[in-house]
Amino acid sequence: MAQGTLTINTEKLLPIIKKWLYSDKDIFLRELVSNACDALSKLKILREQKEADFKDEELRIDLTLDKEQKTLTITDTGIGMSGDEVEKYIAQLAFSGAEDFLSKYQGNDQVIGHFGLGFYSAYMVASKVEIQTRSYRQNDDPAFWSCDGSVSYTLEKGARNERGTAITLFIEEEEFLEKSRILEILNRYCTFLPFPIYLNGEHINHKEPLWLKAASDCTDEEYINFYHQLHPFEPDPIFWVHLNVDYPFHLKGILYFPKIDQRFDFQKNHIKLFCNRVFVSDNCQDLIPEYLTVLRGAIDSPDIPLNVSRSYLQMDKTVRSLSTHISKKVADRLAAIYKNDRKAFSEQWENIELIIKLGVMHDEKFYERVKEFLIWKNLDGEWTTLPEYLERHPEKIFYTQDPDSHFLQLYKEKKIEVLIAKGPIDTPLMNFLEHKLAPAKFQRVDGGLDSAILDKTKEKTLLDTEGKTESTRIAEFVKEALAIDELDVEAKSLATNSLPAFIMLDEESRRLRETLALSSRDMPPGILDKKTFVVNTNSPLINAVTKHKNKEVAKEILIHLYQLAQLSQRELPPKELPGFIERSSKVLEKLLGE
Repeated sequence: MAQGTLTINTEKLLPIIKKWLYSDKDIFLRELVSNACDALSKLKILREQKEADFKDEELRIDLTLDKEQKTLTITDTGIGMSGDEVEKYIAQLAFSGAEDFLSKYQGNDQVIGHFGLGFYSAYMVASKVEIQTRSYRQNDDPAFWSCDGSVSYTLEKGARNERGTAITLFIEEEEFLEKSRILEILNRYCTFLPFPIYLNGEHINHKEPLWLKAASDCTDEEYINFYHQLHPFEPDPIFWVHLNVDYPFHLKGILYFPKIDQRFDFQKNHIKLFCNRVFVSDNCQDLIPEYLTVLRGAIDSPDIPLNVSRSYLQMDKTVRSLSTHISKKVADRLAAIYKNDRKAFSEQWENIELIIKLGVMHDEKFYERVKEFLIWKNLDGEWTTLPEYLERHPEKIFYTQDPDSHFLQLYKEKKIEVLIAKGPIDTPLMNFLEHKLAPAKFQRVDGGLDSAILDKTKEKTLLDTEGKTESTRIAEFVKEALAIDELDVEAKSLATNSLPAFIMLDEESRRLRETLALSSRDMPPGILDKKTFVVNTNSPLINAVTKHKNKEVAKEILIHLYQLAQLSQRELPPKELPGFIERSSKVLEKLLGE
């Protein structure tokens, strides 16, 4: 059996790093500034450990652009390096100085780097890179390193007098010699780094991330201002959740419930992901449960597993645990708001209901946490939960998708409580909730003939010589006039005289249609909506038209009534609207002609 050590062909690896490792050239600046920040953090740790003795000069990072010389220099006053350390950490590809340092100082999570590759991102924009560095150890000589991106480099005694490191990039692309472009990149990636950053002498990172403060120390004004810092030009948020976790992982952040309007982009990622205050990505799909991706804000964690380029999350147990914890914290925050100020919670329901309802259907644990404040408004403008509703009406939960429908007057007269459910996902939500609330069922007001809306004392049950009731005669007459084979017709004694007719839509088939519509699908072939045209035997109009001497006029009026019912219940196909308008005119002409 043979054993050996893998070898790396550096000459072939460098072009891969330069061209393929990073998805965006901008990242070179993030990596170099992060390295500078690490050098400062290491020095700070050594001072805290009393292993370094130096004056309290400012710990800072300076970027200097020189368009004439076509250079960009990143300078820090950090730990610096000796010649041997340059040989070890720079000349050895993928040897991480951060990892080496942290192995000696366990428990410090202030250092950003891990993979030892970030420095070489400089060659995405530079034809040559030079390093002037001096170690914090006073007896070490300064070092100078230079490389044009090939496998060859120069390492010799340097000329730097002060502790720290200066990295000079000889820039090939004019884009990265523009101050505005460099400032844009710094603002994107480095705004919240813990040390001051200067660009040509101008201090560019003035604010600490609010997530570092304890929630009890933050004011509403601070939360709102920080939201606008993350998301300029947006309306004020309505709620927020301050995250601060120390075990079993470290995570800080603030998640905001945005105000949702017609311009809101549900497909866009709105939560910014940071690792030790360095911006990584605005794609948190794996870290945030899908139903919470409409939230906005920022999350910072040194424990999140990133790919080698520190641009994307890698799924593992930690990410799944973080996702579960974030979901719990959001639910806890909503529960606290509901408990402490139910009125304010209800007023903002329109902005948060989508998040809650999606979470209910996709996450059993989330449902258990939020079911007590899954609220619904009724026709009287009052808010109720389903358990509260079922205490009043144990068997059925009546609801409407059109709170302005004239059809609801019948339910109001009978004092039947009707909930408003006009959200885009209310139909699949009801399917889910019925499993939890069984045997109670949801029923749309036009989805059945509940005994509560019938007047049995006025039923036309008297039999004629053929053994048929008047109600049967009326139903047959209407059925013949409409001549729609797949349509059933029933004549019923409704508890009102003002409603001549309505279309009863089978609850099950209508829900199937609406659920399929959410994904832009049609009803399967052979499955039709079950519809019943219910005519009111107590209506003067129905009694008059079924006894009208002119059968043709009666037929036109009944077809007109059917289409009126379709129109009022939003069931009239758009293509039939011109015919409805034309028939309306003809009916009026015939009636006036009489």
